[in-house]
Amino acid sequence: MLLGIGSAEETVYRTILENPSYGVTELSLELDWPVPRVRATLDELAKLSLLRPSWEEPDVLRLVRPEVGLAALLAREEAALLAKQQEIERSRTAVAQMIAAYADQNTARPSDDSESLVGIDTIRNRIEELSADCRQELLGFEPKSAQTPENILASRPLDEAMLGRGVAIRVIYPDSVRNDQATAGYATWLTGSGGRVRTTPVLPLRMLIFDGRTALLPTDPADSGAGAVLLRGAGVVAALVALFEQTWGAAGPLGEERRRDGQGLSDQEREVLRLLSTGLTDEAVARRLDVSVRTLRRVTADLMERLDARSRFQAGYLAASRGWLPSFP
Repeated sequence: MLLGIGSAEETVYRTILENPSYGVTELSLELDWPVPRVRATLDELAKLSLLRPSWEEPDVLRLVRPEVGLAALLAREEAALLAKQQEIERSRTAVAQMIAAYADQNTARPSDDSESLVGIDTIRNRIEELSADCRQELLGFEPKSAQTPENILASRPLDEAMLGRGVAIRVIYPDSVRNDQATAGYATWLTGSGGRVRTTPVLPLRMLIFDGRTALLPTDPADSGAGAVLLRGAGVVAALVALFEQTWGAAGPLGEERRRDGQGLSDQEREVLRLLSTGLTDEAVARRLDVSVRTLRRVTADLMERLDARSRFQAGYLAASRGWLPSFP
């Protein structure tokens, strides 16, 4: 679907572009469609503002110039994407607060809704048990582009077994996964085996959700092997699933060329601008994106060149004035 245009609408629109004088009868003959279907499709194109009533003949629909009609649709799609990114950012903050509250509560007193796991052996044993019990779907955030060989070795048989019994697996990696051959190879293997993988510029923490009922998160996002908290509370797990779905919707399929918006910015470049605008250092931004500082500085230098900026301060001013910096409430 292109810019919200369905296949039928796109077919009719392209036909009208090539034959501007065609009316309902000519379109029906050209496409070998019944007249009611042509009329219904024309009505949909009118709703999308790609056709408009003639000023001289109100009952006749005229073509809106593509540079006007399609530009309006593109602007609408960009606004929807920005709104989705803003919602994800708000959700990240809310989820981080919930995780911290659960971790603090669990330290004070164990409960049926949460379980504290300490040590990599304990964590991996619990993952094995949860994977064996998983029957419908596994959702995952893998924020590190370079997985350890041990982690890959431990994950593969679990994923193979789940896929073999029909469990749907969806995992999101950072865009930088392309830079690590072993991890990118594993992600490619997963997609080839029936799983689904997407990438996004930045992920908040490692996360696994089993069957929408149980979530596993690190107590320290910077060191997932130090400890983890297992959450079963319906409310917090539902919030984590919502965060996953929002992030999944804004992410791109593994291996897909980075999408660029109307300003020519990739998702990663827009995230670099956003993070730098918050005052984070190069080192902090690089950690968030899971890229090297050298890579981050190369991206920043390219953005400054495109903005024709001589300093970062000037680059920030120019980026804001051109609408390159999203505003997150």
